[in-house]
Amino acid sequence: MSRLRVIPNPDLTVGPDNKQRWNQPAHRRHGFHNAHRLFRRSLMVRSRNVLMLETADQDLTATVPALADLLAHPAFSAFCCLRGGQVIMEQAAPDFSTTQPHSIQSITKLHIHLIMGQLIGQGLVLPEAEVAQYLPDIGTGYREATVQALLDMAVSNDFSEDYDDPHADCYDEEIALGWRLPAQGQDEITLKDFVAGVTGFREKEARTEAEYKSANTDVLTLVAAAVSRVPLAALIEQIADAVGYEGAFHISLSKDGYPAFSGGGCLSARDLARFGLLLAREGADLFGSPPGNAAFLRQTLTRAAPALTPPKDWLRYSNQTMTDGRVVGHAGYGGQFLMVDTVTGTSCAFLSVLENDAGYDETYMSTVARVLRQVCLAEAE
Repeated sequence: MSRLRVIPNPDLTVGPDNKQRWNQPAHRRHGFHNAHRLFRRSLMVRSRNVLMLETADQDLTATVPALADLLAHPAFSAFCCLRGGQVIMEQAAPDFSTTQPHSIQSITKLHIHLIMGQLIGQGLVLPEAEVAQYLPDIGTGYREATVQALLDMAVSNDFSEDYDDPHADCYDEEIALGWRLPAQGQDEITLKDFVAGVTGFREKEARTEAEYKSANTDVLTLVAAAVSRVPLAALIEQIADAVGYEGAFHISLSKDGYPAFSGGGCLSARDLARFGLLLAREGADLFGSPPGNAAFLRQTLTRAAPALTPPKDWLRYSNQTMTDGRVVGHAGYGGQFLMVDTVTGTSCAFLSVLENDAGYDETYMSTVARVLRQVCLAEAE
């Protein structure tokens, strides 16, 4: 019998730039458009009921000309703006659509905002408690950090998330999230082992600027799993049912089975905008049932919280969201943003794929956030 020919999975194998093929610049657009099929392992959830939409057909570029520039940008994938049950405007690039799944990266963190809000409301998590109270085996990088500090990206330790550095810790984190394979001959690390290995906690007082670390969300994921009365997968289903997705929500899974809330979600632009409507309803489901913790979201908007780094310093990082007190949402690596106006209930989802080496551009992301805010406020007039 001849020997079978075997090669490492080409999509998940890391190249000389320390990026797996689907996240390398030449392949990133295909990767973000097909991430739900490329992850090592994933969970797929459909909603029990679908939120139906009707077309209002407005040209938002007439009132916000800067939106036209974003829609014409080479990185652009899809845009959808909803208010209630109406599609105010949607558009997609020629190689994509508003109903095709797309990697939403760190916008996925909004799931932890909703889940932790519920757990705090149920008294199962105390924001002022240290992580070690819920995860006794956690490493020194997070043992003394409070849950609230994690929620606000206000933790200092040795974990690095510098997208310009190909050897930053956030890329090693991707092994635990199921986005890439380890070096040949090495075992895949679990999410528990990855966060336990973070060291170097440093106490900081009077913090005014957020220190963005996706590992913070990984720790919150483990805290939620430790205290929740139902599995995390069931909580994802609850959120999906409350949103009313037309398509499916996909999320990558770690080797030990934890959802990658730090950035593993995939949604279409239209369904991501539907998710934003859930925030606009303060978490109430499609039938108006009381949300898990509406007070948590209201407090998230108004409380003092660290500012993001310039040029997005007009936004605060509060309870795993980005907000200026009126709009709320989150950015995602690669060029994603969800922005929700809590006054009008307008939800804008913007998906794009930056093809530079880092896959990120602070100036570009700041522009996206400002333009989406302009769209939201224009809808209020």
